[in-house]
Amino acid sequence: MSLMLPSESATARSVVGVAADLFAALRGESAVLPRAESVVLVVIDGLGAISLRAHAGHARALTGGMTKRDVAHSVFPSTTAAALTSIVTGVWPGEHGLIGYRVLDPERDVLVNQLSGWESDGLDPFTWQPVPTIFERAAEHGHRSFAVGIAAYATSGFTRATLRGAEFVAATTPAERVAAAYDLAQRHPGSLVYCYLPEVDKAGHKHGIDSPEWVAALEGVDAALSVRTPPGVGVLVTSDHGMVDVPASRQIVLEEEHLAGIRHVGGEPRMLHLYLAPDAEADAVVARVRADLEGAADVITRDEAIGRGFFGPTVTPVAASRMGDMLAVSRGAWAVYDGTAPDQRGRGMVGQHGALTPEERQVPVIRLGAFAR
Repeated sequence: MSLMLPSESATARSVVGVAADLFAALRGESAVLPRAESVVLVVIDGLGAISLRAHAGHARALTGGMTKRDVAHSVFPSTTAAALTSIVTGVWPGEHGLIGYRVLDPERDVLVNQLSGWESDGLDPFTWQPVPTIFERAAEHGHRSFAVGIAAYATSGFTRATLRGAEFVAATTPAERVAAAYDLAQRHPGSLVYCYLPEVDKAGHKHGIDSPEWVAALEGVDAALSVRTPPGVGVLVTSDHGMVDVPASRQIVLEEEHLAGIRHVGGEPRMLHLYLAPDAEADAVVARVRADLEGAADVITRDEAIGRGFFGPTVTPVAASRMGDMLAVSRGAWAVYDGTAPDQRGRGMVGQHGALTPEERQVPVIRLGAFAR
């Protein structure tokens, strides 16, 4: 089987290490960042390093001082619930347990949405995601924390699972969010400020990464980050994942006959979690799905994925229990859909992510303010 994690140098950074870098910079003990009076972590959702460089003319503030070293790799799956949680907890998905978009709640044998379904699916943010956040750890060391985002996210289950310990501050536009983050960092020395910008991701999903709408969203974020950084404030700009455009001709739909022996289809179209029926012949189902998706997706078992370190070096029993018995990881610009699902809204997405391509896993890590080289 040819599927493997993309080769990365031994010194390649991971988004999992961002939290530790910021803490060390506040103490003046970081090996990669200079000391800063306060730190701001800006996460531009959905902005891959490859797509950013391809559109450098529309993002001069972000790419002006960007070097080949200013890149990190995201986690697997390369999707928001998994990657954002890794950024703000400093651990891999195999530890924090958010291992996809929709996954199994094994106690109830139902699929749950780990991004937007916390309330409707009955998830407790404090037990479903038990790992302390960067903000909770900051408080233990006497540092005040803030999370600047869109008002609609202020009390969501995902926010309570991943941003707990931070004081939430709502602002409408990217420019207003960045301005609020910089102001908080300046007024509260020693603070840790998180600033979330989802506009690029939303435009990519709806219109694609080469669309005028995506470019406009990138320009808006770049303009927001072009303002002067307050003295002594270190700013680290990164992303949770990139994305690829999936044309309609590369959208594979699994109908009922393809899903025989499978009781649940979770994950997302570029990284499906497939859960076997209790009476299914596992080897036969895996072989059939591999044949059905040959050339479009690689199909591996849960044990193979864990053994190869896809979800990180450590996988807890809880995280493993949420994973599919097999995973379908899309190649190139393919996506795979459950044709039996009543909700087919995902079929309208152009830009997608979740798999292992460099476009999805390589993200920028850009240093501004007191962190600038």
